[in-house]
Amino acid sequence: MKSTRPLVFALAVATVASLAPPGVTARAHADGGTTPQAQAFVHPGLAHSQSNLDFVKQQIAAQQQPWLDGWERLNRSRYASLNWKPRPMAHVQRGVYNRPDIGSSDFSDDGNAAYTHALHWALSGDERHARKAAEIIDAWSSTLETVTNHDARLLVGMTGHKYCNAAELLRHTWDGWPEPAQQKFRDMLNQVWYPIIKDFYPSANGNWDASMLQTMIAMGVFLEDRTMFDRAVNYFLDGDGNGAVRNYFNDFGECQESGRDQAHTQMGLEFLSNTCETAWTQGVDLYGAYDNRLLKGFEYTAKYNLGFDVPYERYTSFEGRYDYKSISRDSRGRLRPMYDKVYNHYHNRKGLAAEYTKQAALKDRRGRGSNGAMPWDALMYADPPEDPATSQPASRSESQPEPTP
Repeated sequence: MKSTRPLVFALAVATVASLAPPGVTARAHADGGTTPQAQAFVHPGLAHSQSNLDFVKQQIAAQQQPWLDGWERLNRSRYASLNWKPRPMAHVQRGVYNRPDIGSSDFSDDGNAAYTHALHWALSGDERHARKAAEIIDAWSSTLETVTNHDARLLVGMTGHKYCNAAELLRHTWDGWPEPAQQKFRDMLNQVWYPIIKDFYPSANGNWDASMLQTMIAMGVFLEDRTMFDRAVNYFLDGDGNGAVRNYFNDFGECQESGRDQAHTQMGLEFLSNTCETAWTQGVDLYGAYDNRLLKGFEYTAKYNLGFDVPYERYTSFEGRYDYKSISRDSRGRLRPMYDKVYNHYHNRKGLAAEYTKQAALKDRRGRGSNGAMPWDALMYADPPEDPATSQPASRSESQPEPTP
């Protein structure tokens, strides 16, 4: 699906630099989007900026919907229980389709809990939740030595993002996480996780690469590692594998996995949107790359899963490993809670039409169908105002089980 047309620079470098956030030197990339040459990292700066957190706190305090409903759901979640006990293991294995599962599900569940408690702390100021999040992170960073077996890359990609978001919130909103414990977490990222994901998995279905992208870019921010951050950005834009944005979607938004099933397609979409949101917070516009290719993917997938017909072209994946001859009805209509974030960006920030993405977001708020890679999507991304710290001026225009990747 990768376009063969030459890269067209829409703006001169000087013009793009003038549009970038303060302190960012940017360059034009393809049909849109910008990437920085150098800038200081923003903290907190993964899934949530400080202004995002402040806005949601205000809406909860004012008992506004849908934030109040999302907050109540978070509080009812088992992941928010102060009785949660982490279950770390030194040697974790995830095999094909999570068989064998040796600590894999525990690692994932604890990641959900760490993020949920850290977010609870950031929104409520209840320090018990900060301590619980730190307890979970510290248990794993002081224990984990290896992650192995067939799905090791996928497990770190899908779950590492949650731990990084929890750690980012603790480090930059709470003064109770000791520096030695933070260093152990940094060591786990550098010594255990990064060697597993650094080279991606180009021939796998694209949600694999996409999962690793969301975790790698998050690690880069938390570690303040510009090389790691840029490796994720560059692969998203121009990687060879199925998860790079021009390979995962064609020009009209069909996804590499649209012919596989809709559950995995939406996983890949969410992982890429998580990557874009972190980049945006850091002043890098991946959302806009290649004429808003991600939006086209979301609109296409949302439209099909809302019951409408969409065009389909036969897709043969990178290195010919997968050949999907027709669109798949498997899991059609099972919306993943991921649409609010993307609608917020393209419509609220950029003024672009995203009608099917909007419909999917509103329908999912009613249905509450499944867990996403980042829980609490509607709570954190329903209609927040633009963040002046990360805004990039632009012309305005128009409960299902988690699938096994």
